[in-house]
Formats: sequence, structure tokens, C-alpha cells
Amino acid sequence: RSVYDDQPNAHQKFMEKLDACIRNHDREIEKMCNFHHQGFVDAITELLKVRADAEKLKVQVTDTNRRLQDAGKEVIAQTEEIIRCRVQQRNITTVVEKLQLCLPVLEMYSKLKEQMNVKRYYSALKTMEQLENLYLPRVSQYRFCQIMIENLPKLREEIKEISMSDLKDFLESIRKHSDRIGETAMKQAQQQKTFSTTLQKQNNVNYSRNMHLGRSRISESKNEITLKRTFEDDDEHEEEVLTAQDLVDFSPVYRCLHIYSVLGDGEIFENYYRKQRRKQARLVLQPQSSMHETVEGYRRYFSQIVGFFVVEDHILHVTQGLVTRTYTDELWNMALSKIIAVLRTHSSYCTDPDLVLELKNLIVVFADTLQGYGFPVNRLFDLLFEIRDQYNETLLKKWSGLFRDIFEADNYSPIPVANEEEYKIVISKFPFQDPELDKQSFPKKLPMSQSVPQIYIQVKEFIYASLKFSESLHRSSTEIDDMLRKSTNLLLTRTLSSCLQNLIKKPHIGLTELVQIIINTTHLEQACKYLEDFISNITNISQLTVHTARLYGLSTFKDARHAAEGEIYTKLNQKIDEFIQIADYDWTMSESDGRASGYLMDLINFLRSTFQVFTHLPGKVAQTACMSACQHLSMSLMQMLLDSELKQISMGAIQQFNLDVIQCELFASSEPVPGFQGDTLQLAFIDLRQLLDLFMVWDWSTYLADYGQATSKYLRVNPSTALTLLEK
Repeated sequence: RSVYDDQPNAHQKFMEKLDACIRNHDREIEKMCNFHHQGFVDAITELLKVRADAEKLKVQVTDTNRRLQDAGKEVIAQTEEIIRCRVQQRNITTVVEKLQLCLPVLEMYSKLKEQMNVKRYYSALKTMEQLENLYLPRVSQYRFCQIMIENLPKLREEIKEISMSDLKDFLESIRKHSDRIGETAMKQAQQQKTFSTTLQKQNNVNYSRNMHLGRSRISESKNEITLKRTFEDDDEHEEEVLTAQDLVDFSPVYRCLHIYSVLGDGEIFENYYRKQRRKQARLVLQPQSSMHETVEGYRRYFSQIVGFFVVEDHILHVTQGLVTRTYTDELWNMALSKIIAVLRTHSSYCTDPDLVLELKNLIVVFADTLQGYGFPVNRLFDLLFEIRDQYNETLLKKWSGLFRDIFEADNYSPIPVANEEEYKIVISKFPFQDPELDKQSFPKKLPMSQSVPQIYIQVKEFIYASLKFSESLHRSSTEIDDMLRKSTNLLLTRTLSSCLQNLIKKPHIGLTELVQIIINTTHLEQACKYLEDFISNITNISQLTVHTARLYGLSTFKDARHAAEGEIYTKLNQKIDEFIQIADYDWTMSESDGRASGYLMDLINFLRSTFQVFTHLPGKVAQTACMSACQHLSMSLMQMLLDSELKQISMGAIQQFNLDVIQCELFASSEPVPGFQGDTLQLAFIDLRQLLDLFMVWDWSTYLADYGQATSKYLRVNPSTALTLLEK
């Protein structure tokens, strides 16, 4: 800068000074070169000397290098091989480490696939959970893991669909097998009660053997049946006991419940299950239209219901929350209301008492079975009391037919017994005791007809039939005794009474039959106390108990007897009218025939023979019938005289008529029926006698003078009657 900034000639001066400086340096270099020239020459000389050696060394080095290179090629190859192996070893180690991370994932996924193939879906879900939470995050950088992650939700949906399909198959299976499940459960419940029930029946049979010979025959047969059933039940106990689990595979429910619980959809599954089961309950509770026709229809109906609730009870106890006690109670209450309505409707169609009894037994087993599973069944036993009334009605209808058949087949004549054996056969059927008859020698006749022991046996059979329904109703002996007595009273007061009343009014029943009916009812009435003893022996309830009802057979047979007596009076009067209708008086005859009319003698002979049949009747009945017949005959004869169509009567006709009345008076005085006091029976003809005496002696002055006085000879003669006859 000083060069350019100074004076104008400063650059030149600088160049001059620079040249001077260069020259000085050149002189110093020359001096130095001159000083070292000799050493340089010596060095060149020495280099030239070693040049040959260098050439030689170079050849040796080149040769050595060549030989060294040839010798190192194998080492280099082996070294490169070592390097390559070490790289492979490092890669293998890396692969092993990565595979050790991936292998558990692959193993778990393979396990998942295997579980899916063998339908272990719950385990598969657990495997998926482990894959997602534990294994897949370690190897998430690999593409195959992404594929697995994408497939897992699809597998879950597939598992849900498969498990739901299995559940639907399960629901269909239990719907088909519910009747078999129920039948097995009912059979087991019945077997549990067999032993105690058998002992009770045997005790009842053994106790009742001492009651009567007639009962012994039936008791022994019942005992044989009971023992036979006991042996059969023992054989059944030896068989393997099946349960609901043996008949139905519940694994689809458990599996589906676990799957949906794991997937967080447990509530959805519970709602679906309960909804489907409610639908099935409605189907099970819907009866077939012809169910009431056979016991099999009822048995299948009850078996299906029991099977349904046995399954629900099993689900309740082996699952957590799928169904609850509240749910099953609501379902049962709904079902119970439907069952009661169905049974009321269908049982009303049953007209066969055996079918109603089978229905009762099925209901008892049905109730006991479900009660064993914790379901309340009191309403079913209340329903049984309604069905019991219907059962009694069907029994009454059946026994009404039996009574009619017995009455139709009866010959209404005393039972003949030719020897002691026949006599014992009769008294074994009917409790007949007559010391006077026992003293008579064989052959002899019992006063009652064949229908009496048959009716007595049928009444006892009715009591047995009623007792069958009372069994297993969980009622006390007092209540059963009351039931038997009430049903027996209905049989006596309604059914038997109605049959007797209808029998008495039948046109073909004559006086002889009516007399026998009165005798029969007397003996049946006396047998009522034996029927009461019979019931007491069955129920072990003493008749002295305050609340023990009495049989109304006394009033029943008394009413029938009164009806028969009235019918006897009516038929006697009708027979008298028939004889009167054939009377053929010649009202214009000049004098009588001197003897009574033939029709009247026939009538008197008929009455005499008829009253002889009345010897077995109570005295009052025979006397009343005889008095009624005489009074009716007297009135009929009086009406014959006063008939408006009869315009004229001769004294000869009066005399003939008087002869007939005399025969009537003679008949009355002959005491056709013992027991009348004095001339009581003759008073039946007093009106006719005084009227005829008035005309026979023509004592009108006395009649007119004494008229109205208590001591009048013609006190019973009505003035209008006397005047009418006088005009004729």
C-alpha cells in the first residue's frame, strides 16, 4: 500500500530494490550450491554404485513378492471362506433370534387353528387373547403378523356364528327330547316315593283284612298287585339312573355362554337364550286338541313340561347368571296358570273315571317331580280337588249304569240257597244276619233278591274307586275319611236313589217286584252301618270322632221305600180299576142271581193272593196297602152307582150289588193282612153299607128323622147321594 500510496516513482524504486534483493539471494544460493556441489556429486556417484544392487534387489523382491503372492492365494481363499462363514453364522444367529420370537406366535396361531378345527372355541378365544396381548406385539414389524391381526376379528365372528348355530341345535334338541327328559325325571320322582307308599298300602291292606270276608277277597288281590309293583320297582331301581345330563349334551350352552362372556356379549346371549326358551315354553304348554282322549296324550304333555323345567333348573345351577331364580319363578308361574287352564278345559271332556284317575296320578307325579326341583305346586293340588269333584261325577255316572244293569238283571225274588256253601257265599258278599233263618234247614230262601249283595259290593267298589283318587294328595286321614263319606253319600242319595226311583216307576215293575224292592231297601238300609265301618277301617278314623260325617243311606232307602209303597198303592188301585171296568151289571134285572158277580170274586181272589205276598213287608205297609185298596174299591163301587150315564136301577140290581158289597165286607172281615183292630178294615165299606141298607129296607122315615144326629143309623149317607140313587 505504501508502494501504491507513496510518490509516483515509488514503484520503480521498489522494483529496483527488489531486483537488488534477488541478486543478493542468487549470490547466496550460488555460494551454497558451490559449497554442497561436491557432496551432491559424491551422492550421485554412490547412487550409481548402488544402482546395480537396486536392480538386483528389485528382481529379488519381485520374485519374493511373486512367490509370496502365490503362497497367499490359498490363505486368502480360506480367509474369505472364514469371513463368509462368519457372516452366515452371524446371519443364522440373527435368524434364530428372530425365529425364537416368531415361533411362539406361529405355534399359538397353529394351536388356534387346531382348536378351531376340533371346535374348542372357548380355548381358541383364550389363545387369541394371548396372541393379541402377549405374542403379536413382539413381532408386529413382520407382514405375516399383520395378516394374523387382520384374521383374528374374523375368527371371533366365525366362533360366534358357530357357537350360536350350536346353541340353536341344542335348543332344537332339548325341544325334541324334553318329553324323554321329563319322563325320566317323573319316573325317578315316582321311584323315590315307591317304598314308603308300598309300606302304607300294605299296612292298610293288613289292617282291613280283619274287617269282613267280602273285603278279604279284594284286599288280597290288591296286596298281590302292590307286591308285584314293589318287585317291579325294585328291578327298576337296579337299572342305571339317567339324568338330564345323560340325555342331553349341555356343552353347547356352556360353550356359547363362555364365548359370549369372553367377547363381552354375555348380556346379548342371556337375552337371546331367555327369549328363545320363552317361545319354547309357549309351544310346550300348547296342548294337542285330542289330548283328553287318551292318557298318553296327558303323559306326553306333562313329560314335555317337566323336561323343560328340569333343563332350566340344570342351567340355573350350573351357569352363572344365564337364568336366575326370579326368571324361572316367573316362567313357572306363567306356565302353571296355563297348565291349570288347560287341565280344567280338557279334563272337563273326560267321561271315563279310569282316565280321570290316570290324569290325577299323572298330576301328582308331575307335581311331586317339580316340587323336588323347588317349584311351588300348591295350586296343582288345589286343582286336584276340582278334578276330584269331576272324578266323582264320572264315577256316579258309571255306577248309575252299573246299578241300572243290576236292577235290570234282577229277578226280584228271594235268593234260594240249597246248602251251607251257597249260604256262605251269599253272606260273604253281604252282611246278612237272621237268627230265625239260621235255624231253618236247607234248602231255604233269603228274603232279599240277588241285587242286594250286588249293590252292596258295588258301593264298596265305589268307595275303593274314590279312595284311589284320594291317595297321594298329601291329605290327612281325617280329610280322606270325610271325602269318602261325602262321595258315598252322593252315590246313595243321588245316584242309587235316582235309579231306585226310576226303577219303581217303570211300567213293567209289578206289585211283586215292588214288594221285593221294599224288602231289598230295608236290608240295604240295615247294611249302611257296615259301610260306615268299612270306611272307618280303610281310613283308620273312628266313627266316634266329632267331625266324622254320617252316611245318608237311611234317608235314601226310606225315600225309595216310601216311593215303592206309594207305587204299590197306585198299582193296586189301577188293578182294581181294571177289574171294575169289566163289571157287567144288568141294572134292569128284576131279581139278583143269588151269588156275587164273577168279576168281584176274581178281584177278591187277586187281592187275597196279593196280600199274601205282603207278608214279608213291614206290618204298617201291608195294612196301609190293604186299607187303601178297600177304600178305593168302595169308592169305585160308589161311583159305579152314581155314574151319570146310569139312568135307571132296578131293585134286583140293587140286591145284586148288595151281594157284591157283602163279599167285600166278608173279605175285609177275614183279616187279609194281620194287625187291624176290630172292624177297622170293614169301615172302608161303611158308606156303601148304610146307603144300600137304606134302599134295601126302604127306611126313609128313620133316615129323615135321625138325619144330622150322631146316633143316626144312616149317619154316613149323604142326602145328595141318597137322592141321586133314589131318582135312579
